[in-house]
Amino acid sequence: MPQKERMDLNGASVLITGGTGSFGQRCCRVLTERFDLSRLIVFSRDETKQFEMMSWLRNDKVRYVIGDVRDKARLLEVSGGVDVIIHAAALKQVPQAEYNPYEYVKTNINGTQNVIDVASTVGVKRVITTSTDKAVNPLNHYGATKLCADKLFISANFYKSAGGTLFACTRMGNLIGSRGSVIPLFRKMSTQGKVTITDPAMTRFYLTLDEAVDFVLGRLWDMRGGEIFVPRTGTMKLTDLVEAVAPGAEVEVVGSRPGEKLDEELISRHEARQTVSFDDYFAVLPDYADVAAYASATGGVTLPEGFEYTSTNADRSITIERMREILLREGI
Repeated sequence: MPQKERMDLNGASVLITGGTGSFGQRCCRVLTERFDLSRLIVFSRDETKQFEMMSWLRNDKVRYVIGDVRDKARLLEVSGGVDVIIHAAALKQVPQAEYNPYEYVKTNINGTQNVIDVASTVGVKRVITTSTDKAVNPLNHYGATKLCADKLFISANFYKSAGGTLFACTRMGNLIGSRGSVIPLFRKMSTQGKVTITDPAMTRFYLTLDEAVDFVLGRLWDMRGGEIFVPRTGTMKLTDLVEAVAPGAEVEVVGSRPGEKLDEELISRHEARQTVSFDDYFAVLPDYADVAAYASATGGVTLPEGFEYTSTNADRSITIERMREILLREGI
């Protein structure tokens, strides 16, 4: 995308929902290091994680607020004067979603609508959310709730007034170093000499927390409203990940978990018609968008018929050696 005037977060007020999650914590660290914010609101329901976070993120601009995205009144109470919302709060465990489906609806769908309503009401300038590859052709309930949340975000742009709030999504794969990652589990298993996996043919997208934060913050500059931004990211076979994390460990195949896919998609072939490609990412546009005009205005290119971006055909892979380097650097 051509260089253009960047939105300056210096002096801005930023609110992060799910601010004590793995992504949220790293994002808070980066924001306080790179920008002189007027205020950073860490919004989450976990008082213990907030207390722990206070020990390493000492900054008089940071406000720790206990609240749940399910509670619209609480969101409204703390969002006055906010310029940017990064919506990262979600329930994310695939098996748990299958057994507690409505809890995921209340957080991932209803909570997202609450963020949209509050942002529009108080006049937040830009709102961006974090989504998942599991929202593409969802097989499991978690993915279905995130697909619905993405649709809500994109549709919110229909109702904004001129100069009003812009909404966009980021869709990413598995985050290396997050609490939901299998890597710490594999490490623990390896101490017993055996690692269990669900299917040796399984592939996944992976990116580091820093890469994810950089991607989300970068798209704050680029968003025009209505995009689902997808990074060009590395993929890896599950068996190669085990070799990187626990070399030499015995591998036992136990079968897929409820709602688990063999491979993941970041862009389906049906979405490709509405997608514009850039050097390091894609922008999936809503059905009402003029794809050719967007590509011309932003310096992107449209995709060929039948294109799809999956963990089996992506053009970037992560080798075992590269994953080991990443884990060493991340201290995992």
